Amino acid sequence: MSTHAPDIAVDDQLLDGPHGSLRIRIYRPSAPTGPGLLWLHGGGFAAGDIDMPEGDSVARGFAARGVTVASLDYRLAPTPPERAELLGREAVPEGVHYPVPVDEAVFAFRWARDSSLASGPWAIGGASAGGNIATGAALRLSHEGDAPALAVLAYPTLLAVQPSPDAALRAALDARPEADTFGPRAVAQMYQNYLGEPLDAAPSPDAPVYAVPGLAAAEQLTGFPPTIMINDETDELRVSGEAFAASLRAAGVHIDVSTEPGTTHGHLNRPEEPGWAASLERFAARVNALA
Repeated sequence: MSTHAPDIAVDDQLLDGPHGSLRIRIYRPSAPTGPGLLWLHGGGFAAGDIDMPEGDSVARGFAARGVTVASLDYRLAPTPPERAELLGREAVPEGVHYPVPVDEAVFAFRWARDSSLASGPWAIGGASAGGNIATGAALRLSHEGDAPALAVLAYPTLLAVQPSPDAALRAALDARPEADTFGPRAVAQMYQNYLGEPLDAAPSPDAPVYAVPGLAAAEQLTGFPPTIMINDETDELRVSGEAFAASLRAAGVHIDVSTEPGTTHGHLNRPEEPGWAASLERFAARVNALA
């Protein structure tokens, strides 16, 4: 497929990925600033695609600001009946588990970096579950001596068993029940589905760190790329992101973490909200600073 929008050329490519054919969508600005970004949409590991706003609109937003984007159509986990009911969609029994999406993100990052798509360094990033996969891939790449130039994380989920929210966040969630969707049971189900196996009642040091990157110890974070993270204000997953930001800081990794005011989880999937443009501006400015 090939489409054209003002100042942005968009085309899909099929790669011979580590687990079969892998689709990646390239967004080329007419006036590129140099850096590139591998971007991963969210969807709880089991939903979403590169056509959703969190995929396509975000990629176009970066490209409109000069960043060359490769948006990855990574393979999804199954959607079991209990998760489908929670999400309001049909169950999909077929799917993959960790490490398939991380394998594909690592492969796609190296492919993009080694291509001629962008003249500058490459960052990796994603939203929600895509932020988890991007973080796991960045961690693995850093361990293999191939770290991206930057990690770009939007309201990521990084812990399967996250700390309880503080009193202020708990009160905000109680005041907006429709935003209170990532409590302990929902998060545990999401990770069990992604991993394909039950979780213990407490965080386990034996959990695969590339699947649950929030468990990474300081020594495992050495070499992790500088990171910009924007969390949602009324979102229990903010606890997960802030905990990982503290771990990065303790490991000596440069971390710019902030909260987008007035947002609930997934605001990059809602371009009509003011937080969408505000976050894109900050993210793109940081990626462009790589040049």
